[in-house]
Amino acid sequence: MISRMATATTNRTHTKMENLTFDNLALRVLPIDPQEEVYPRQVPGACFSKVKPTPLQNPKVVAISPSALELLGLNPEDAEKDANFVEYMGGNKTIPGSDPAAHCYCGHQFGSFAGQLGDGATMYLGEVINHKGERWEMQFKGAGLTPYSRSADGRKVLRSSIREFLCSEAMHHLGVPTTRAGTCVTSDTRVVRDIFYNGNPIRERCTVITRIAPTFLRFGSFEIFKALDDETRRNGPSHGRTDILDVLLDYTISTFYPDIDAANDDRHIKNLAFFTEVVKRTAKLVAHWQCVGFCHGVLNTDNMSILGLTIDYGPYGFMDRFDPDFICNVSDDGGRYTYTKQPQICKWNLMKLAEAIQDAVPVEETKQIVQDTYDIAYKEEYHSLMSKKLGLLSGEINPDLISSLLETMHTTGSDFTNTFRALHLLPYPSSEEYLISKVETMKQLQSQCCSVTELKDSLRPTIDPRQFQMLVMLAQSQPMFLSMMGMEGKLKAELDRKEKFQQVENLAEEEKRERDMETWTIWLEKYENALKTDYVKTQASGSKDTIVTLNSRRCTVMNSANPTFILRNWVAQNAIAKAEGDDYTEVKNVLRLLENPYSNNYMELQQSSSASGPVLDEHPPVQTSDDQPSSFESCSGLSYVANPPDWARDIKVT
Repeated sequence: MISRMATATTNRTHTKMENLTFDNLALRVLPIDPQEEVYPRQVPGACFSKVKPTPLQNPKVVAISPSALELLGLNPEDAEKDANFVEYMGGNKTIPGSDPAAHCYCGHQFGSFAGQLGDGATMYLGEVINHKGERWEMQFKGAGLTPYSRSADGRKVLRSSIREFLCSEAMHHLGVPTTRAGTCVTSDTRVVRDIFYNGNPIRERCTVITRIAPTFLRFGSFEIFKALDDETRRNGPSHGRTDILDVLLDYTISTFYPDIDAANDDRHIKNLAFFTEVVKRTAKLVAHWQCVGFCHGVLNTDNMSILGLTIDYGPYGFMDRFDPDFICNVSDDGGRYTYTKQPQICKWNLMKLAEAIQDAVPVEETKQIVQDTYDIAYKEEYHSLMSKKLGLLSGEINPDLISSLLETMHTTGSDFTNTFRALHLLPYPSSEEYLISKVETMKQLQSQCCSVTELKDSLRPTIDPRQFQMLVMLAQSQPMFLSMMGMEGKLKAELDRKEKFQQVENLAEEEKRERDMETWTIWLEKYENALKTDYVKTQASGSKDTIVTLNSRRCTVMNSANPTFILRNWVAQNAIAKAEGDDYTEVKNVLRLLENPYSNNYMELQQSSSASGPVLDEHPPVQTSDDQPSSFESCSGLSYVANPPDWARDIKVT
């Protein structure tokens, strides 16, 4: 039996870097690559390869997350005063007790098996046991070469590191299961990056973030055992090694699912129970994503946590204007990972996990678990979260109310986050203030609808006219070839955009406002009926609260489920632009806001966060897709909860 948790504890609630208690269980239990060469290579029969971080020139702290560092038992204030802190967190000095290694894993990328991938820019440092006896794995991201770096350099740059650092903490404070980010450290070391893949590279600063989670094991960790793939003719480097698969399953279950381990002596039953729990956690995770308007962008199997956590923040995005077909990653040509497809993609990924462990658990049993469990778990969590967002205290919700709300938001071009937040203004229909509140609610909802100009801009062509014509010709003459190219979805999306643009091409602003009011009026009638039913059900459940008290409860529930502040792309870009000019204050300001996403005192918090000056004293130098700097009007003091400014529409993430 593998020991699940070291019992080492300390009486101190905070400690120094040199005194962290490491217990690197993963490296004691799982097989380690016997070779020490760093050059890219296949690594059979191993889960980890020993590595060393590559030092940085003049490392400097961009930002730290106090609550994340406290998981390790570190006092953030003491850490920043420690001269060695930045040396440790930049990889220039080895943290005593740590044992850097890179993890070997495979993955299905955009639907095809890619073979061995692994930690190409990430390093396991070790597992810290804090004063509560909790086990937390530390990682560096961007610390240099590993055997899995392939043709890359193992480095990350400032812009992508800030995005991951901020979003890791944003998701945590939103209540979404996630890995954490403790520090962001940049340097004077430079690497060359071609941001837009257009032959115009620039030199960017190497940056390292410290990531924290119980484990970073993922679905792809088990795909190293995959047999030859019929489509790509690739296999996992450890295919056929059932002995290692059994060890990895035993380690994962005993360490991270101790209740399942303790409740079952039979390995087969234990494995099935473990897989069932992974299915449920994954379903609940994606339900959280959908309810905060989050799109991951690269839902490959190597980016799926075995604990149901959000991991690997690359081209993610929070929706502004609601669009079910929202693509946050412009590299996703076929629209595989759109917002609306995320639940089914995660289900597909679970099927691939089932196939990966079939040498230990019959695949027909695990796939049946996915079919029997996933959809139910997802709907239960999604409906539970949505009932809170809509203030239905009974916890019961009609799916039609949700679907019609989303359709209304889509039709009117409403901001996803702000629309939900506005609904807390509406009390139960029998309240004395209902009619007045309904008028105010309608005003708020209308203010969140996009303008005709914004609507037309959102429907602009995304494909060069010549390429579009070529794709149309292929669709007519060689549809199978178009599908093999993965361009079928892109063409369909472009045709939909053209059709929708034609429908609004001659639409006047006043006509749209009238349409929006009519559309919202129809939905508000449905919502009013739902609130009446909910009030009756709440009273029938034995509640003796007055309607005033119930309205107060509704407001509290809704405001704790609907954030005021999310990490919009333009907010992150503003912080990045200032950081690239050696001003890290805005990263810290945004982090403080992210730590209080549900605050009612948002403006007060924003003003105190930016006491040294306006939140936006200039436009960030974002570049458009033609690699030319954009020109912007000043938007000094613009609120981060407002609808995105015009310049933000040109931000692209790949």
